[in-house]
Amino acid sequence: MTHPVALITGSARRIGAETARHLHRQGFNLLLHYRSSYNEVKQLADTFNRERNHSAVAIAAELADTHAIDALAKQALQPWGRLDVLINNASSYYPTPFGKVTENQWDDLLASNTKAPFFLSQALAPYLRKQRGCIVNIADIHAERPLMEYSPYTIAKAGNAMLTKSLARELAPEVRVNGIAPGVIIWPEDAAELADNDKQHILKQVPLGHVGEAADIAKTVVFFVQDAPYITGQILAVDGGRSIYL
Repeated sequence: MTHPVALITGSARRIGAETARHLHRQGFNLLLHYRSSYNEVKQLADTFNRERNHSAVAIAAELADTHAIDALAKQALQPWGRLDVLINNASSYYPTPFGKVTENQWDDLLASNTKAPFFLSQALAPYLRKQRGCIVNIADIHAERPLMEYSPYTIAKAGNAMLTKSLARELAPEVRVNGIAPGVIIWPEDAAELADNDKQHILKQVPLGHVGEAADIAKTVVFFVQDAPYITGQILAVDGGRSIYL
């Protein structure tokens, strides 16, 4: 009961998993949310529980379903009876060329990037208030500057950025709410995978000259959670300076 508790959505891989590792090292107990990546989350939870007994629990939920969000919020309190931190990390990301966007794509991208973080934050707000906790939303540098062929995604992330600012007002003074806007942190995969020449073009726009790492975001999460008691309503770009050129 003495360990603070963090819920991380989309915690199976990449930024979510690395954030979990960093918070666990800081003494947090973890609620590891996943949608379908059971094997990856189980392996992560097993690793944490070997390091510190009963310090990680995996929870499945389809965040596009508000009923599932309510159920997730109730499950989050069961293992340790408290919640100190919510990391809204889960996100759909894939190209949607204008003129060919479907309603299902629109609903999916808005649900994972804006709707789910809002309703999950609303459901968990009473528990976060009790612990004087915090929320960290994972936004995107393209929330301010649109990305070609990704209109619904960038619109959703713009909503995510305003969500951060709105919740910072709604939940003050008990709960701090901040956001992180990643740049190129690990190259995209699957349908969003880039050709080598496209990667080189992007890197020319990064003053620091290289792709970031998931740890860059995870360390920033830890900063907002542990070392920023007088910061709320802010969105910090972690992008190697790329937003200077956008």
